[in-house]
Amino acid sequence: MNERTSNKSTVKKSKLTSEYITPLDTMGRKVPSAVDMEQAVLGALLLDGTSMLRIQEILLPDYFYDEKNLYVFNAIRSLVEKNEPVDLLTVIEKLRAQEKLEFVGGEFYVSELTMKVTSSANIEYHAHIILEKYVQREMIRICGETIRDAYEASTDAFVLLDDTEKRIYEIKNQGMKRNYEGIDNLVAKALTQIEANTKHTSDVTGVPSGIVSVDRITSGWQKSDLIIIAGRPGMGKTAFALTMLRNAAVAHNVPVAFFSLEMSAVQLVTRMISAEAEISSEDLRRGNLVEHQWQQLVTKTQALSKAPIFIDDTPSLSVFELKAKARRLHSQHNIGLLMVDYLQLMKGDEVKESKMNREQEISYISRSLKTLAKELNIPVIALAQLSRETEKRADKMPQLSDLRESGSIEQDADMVAFIYRDDYYNKGEEDMSNAVGVTSKLIIKKHRNGSIGDANMFFSKRLQRFVDESESMISNIIVPSKMNSHEDDEQTSFIDATRNKEHVFNSENISPFENPSESDTEANFFDN
Repeated sequence: MNERTSNKSTVKKSKLTSEYITPLDTMGRKVPSAVDMEQAVLGALLLDGTSMLRIQEILLPDYFYDEKNLYVFNAIRSLVEKNEPVDLLTVIEKLRAQEKLEFVGGEFYVSELTMKVTSSANIEYHAHIILEKYVQREMIRICGETIRDAYEASTDAFVLLDDTEKRIYEIKNQGMKRNYEGIDNLVAKALTQIEANTKHTSDVTGVPSGIVSVDRITSGWQKSDLIIIAGRPGMGKTAFALTMLRNAAVAHNVPVAFFSLEMSAVQLVTRMISAEAEISSEDLRRGNLVEHQWQQLVTKTQALSKAPIFIDDTPSLSVFELKAKARRLHSQHNIGLLMVDYLQLMKGDEVKESKMNREQEISYISRSLKTLAKELNIPVIALAQLSRETEKRADKMPQLSDLRESGSIEQDADMVAFIYRDDYYNKGEEDMSNAVGVTSKLIIKKHRNGSIGDANMFFSKRLQRFVDESESMISNIIVPSKMNSHEDDEQTSFIDATRNKEHVFNSENISPFENPSESDTEANFFDN
């Protein structure tokens, strides 16, 4: 404000006219401004106070270059917010009550504003010009400060770059970042959101996961939330994330950004093709495809190829790089969901990293992800590894304390959920379950804005895909889970149960234990 005030003090008014002389910068160039447009907007508001509703999302008081016009605008806005009439007399009286009437030039200046326009027909156009000039001034200010700081030997270049990019990004979003809001505005916004929620045909108000039992607890992934999905290595974290990605982007056309620090982009896409075409990734990797599988591959991946999915497989991604790429993706493609696989493989900023131990670095990363979620106003899902503490307990159910390397992860996250499969610890059942799939759970242990609970799912190891347990055609013959049972002798034999229900797989009674590549018909376990 000091810089803007000092600039305003150099604006001069002629004794004979109301024309303003725009000050020059140190190189003799005019500072971008549109005082005449400011006067036109104020004149339109004096003629038609209701036109404030048409520009209140475009203009903020700080966008005005001339401080006199700023005070007149504030007086008009104050009257509108109190539902009081707006005209020449009421605005003059409001300025007098605020002790700003003499500063703006008295009654003569205010009345002169009404001569600038004949109607409010073009008020939006004039307001956009004011906004454009404000953006130009802010660019000059930010770039000037960046140049100044860049000459300082003590300045860290990466921190400066991150700060400059963030401030320019805020300008691109019309510079509407505010430090605080009154409770009246916030209550109105909350009521508007609640009203919008009542119009939904389903209970899902965020980005759908595509799994009924998960959405029943979460109501979808919510804006500005940081969601941590954790599990032991090999539990299916990446498969779950890819399932969420596919359901959001393909089924609901939500643009999704996926940052993979563990697997390459081609490997991820191959997994997605496998799940979408219902052909095992092993067959795709070996090229063991018969004619009908090629047809199936082409047909079922068309929707996937057109989906708004963006994958970045940069290894050892830093917080700075992630934030820069995420802002760019949000600006260019309006991403509605961001995923990171996985959190512990990320790096903190180089300068900060040298001064922190690993636990502090992970804490910094989790805080940065939460900040990014709020800044972009989208859900951010970060996968995380669990420590070996679960292996040491008789009860293998994961706990919040099992999150590896930092307790800050659970503090920063809005939601913490664990993927759990009973067969992971009961290795004797693994060979049997590979042919079909296994029951699994998403255990939600923390939910800042909702309830906690368990979401039952079905995991196909062959296709590396999760679905809701109730949606699986073979949910009644999957590997019996010991998650809810402690009596092994009551478990039904998986082999016997499968053989008794061979008709589920296809009309020709092809056994699920036959090699799919040796059969003319691909077993389809997920058709809905």
